[in-house]
Amino acid sequence: MSTDPLMNTDFMKEMLRQMRALDVYGVHDGKSPDALLSAFIMTKERKATIPLVGDPDEQTLARVRAFYNAIAILIEKECGKMATSLVHLSHEGFGRALITVGKLVAVDRTLRDVHRFGFESFSKMKTEADKHLSVAIELVGRHADVAGL
Repeated sequence: MSTDPLMNTDFMKEMLRQMRALDVYGVHDGKSPDALLSAFIMTKERKATIPLVGDPDEQTLARVRAFYNAIAILIEKECGKMATSLVHLSHEGFGRALITVGKLVAVDRTLRDVHRFGFESFSKMKTEADKHLSVAIELVGRHADVAGL
C-alpha cells in the first residue's frame, strides 16, 4: 500500500477504481496504487523515448477515458447531477474530451498527441483534475437550469 497521502484523496481513489475496472482479467490484482497508476506518469525522460508523431494504442486511450471518467464521477458527487464524459479522438490521437451535466458542457478539453498522454507526477495529475473539477462545479452552479435539463 502507498504511504503517500495524495493516494487517499477522492480523485486518486477514483482513478484507482477506474483503472481496476479496466482490468477485467485481474492481471493487475495485488499491484500497489503507485504501480497501478504509474502509466499516467510521463517524465521528460520517458516522453523523450516516445516519437513526436504516433498513433495511440488501446491502453493509452483507456487511460485517457479513465482520467476524464474520474473527473465526471467527482463532478457528479459534488453537484448531485449525472455527469457524462465523452472522449472523441481520431486515429492519430487528436480530438476532444467533454464532460456534460444535463445539457451543460462542464468540461471541454482539446486533446493533442494523445500517444504521449501523461503527467510529470501524481501531484500534477491531481492538480490538473482539480482545475477541471473546480471550473465544472462553478459552471454547474452558475447554470443550474441548463445542468438540470
